Amino acid sequence: MTRSDPPQPTDDQPAPLSPLPREEYVEQQHLFTVMGEQLRSNVPAQEVLASVREEVLATTKLPMAIDFMLAELRHLGTFSTAMDRLQHYFTPFQCYVMAEAEDDRRRFDLRIALEILAREAKYRADGISLQGLFLYQLEVISRNRLGYDRGLEAIAGDPSFDQRWRQWVLTVRRQIGIVETADLIYVRSEYYHERAAQRDAKEETDAPVLFGRREGRIAWANRRKDPIYLFAALHRQLGYPEVPRPRPEDPEERLLPVLARRVEQLETRLKLVEEEQRGGFDLTKFYEPPPPPAGG
Repeated sequence: MTRSDPPQPTDDQPAPLSPLPREEYVEQQHLFTVMGEQLRSNVPAQEVLASVREEVLATTKLPMAIDFMLAELRHLGTFSTAMDRLQHYFTPFQCYVMAEAEDDRRRFDLRIALEILAREAKYRADGISLQGLFLYQLEVISRNRLGYDRGLEAIAGDPSFDQRWRQWVLTVRRQIGIVETADLIYVRSEYYHERAAQRDAKEETDAPVLFGRREGRIAWANRRKDPIYLFAALHRQLGYPEVPRPRPEDPEERLLPVLARRVEQLETRLKLVEEEQRGGFDLTKFYEPPPPPAGG
């Protein structure tokens, strides 16, 4: 499967904000949304993929990706291995999220993972900012406890980020847990440099500014607080996409199918008891009819 977009950026050439055309992300959003909805209804994944394969635009590359995912699902029973081998189409972060959801050792719901990927695809289709994309992906890792080491490595491999961003994300990977998340954002913001200039502070640095004044103000206001408050403020103030959260399980949805089967079994047993009390039940109605005579 080939790709028609421009070649990968060099150190002096900024990366495109969305490495794939908009229609690809629209169809990706549809794929992840439908898969999540159908899996909640216990529809087999192979049937879902085959159905969506017929729905998505044939002018996109997604049908070919779905064919490969279907083949991998039949052989290995996973999506992430297929996505990982299609990294010219799916980003390392998408592959990482799906691999974590399919890991039996983790309690990361596959349906939540699909909703995460659907929202990211929608954000890309609507037009992203690199700041919003990074903060969304960082919140995904933080909220779901997916592991900062491999998670930030996957974020750094996203083709939307240029060399400046990649170097900084790898720096965050080394420092997170030691330095507060709000501080990491604040010192790379325009607001930090404004405050330094007002203090006549001689803090010359070659580190590039990656965040605007508003992100810097929000980060400064949320220093020494739980990072969840930082992300919540960014959602409220700047409209960055929110990370989906696990829904509380409805006990009625889980118990109703079980109760329905129990009622059916009780009704069957009650009918047998009633027939036996009336003089016994006729077993002949359970016999198969005799075959017609030959030549009759």
